[in-house]
Amino acid sequence: MNIQAMMKQAQKMQKDMMNAKEEIDNTTFEGKSSLVSIEMKGTKEITKVKIDAEAIQSDEIELLEDMILVAVNDASKKVDQATENKMGKYTQGMPGLF
Repeated sequence: MNIQAMMKQAQKMQKDMMNAKEEIDNTTFEGKSSLVSIEMKGTKEITKVKIDAEAIQSDEIELLEDMILVAVNDASKKVDQATENKMGKYTQGMPGLF
């Protein structure tokens, strides 16, 4: 394989990687706990928090805080999984690049 063909292949792979990353960044992931749901972009920017207000009493604020934490971590894990699924073919065993 000559250098030009290798460069062309590398450029195509880079373009494919950027397209996959853009797709992930523009996807909305939902994280849930029993009282809270959140929506997060693939960039890990939280765009929506929904609290089941009917299920919360004023003395359960600490529980609510814990549920928000669970929901955020759940959505974040989904972003990481989607990133690994889409980008893993490019990184081939080198986790943490994205």
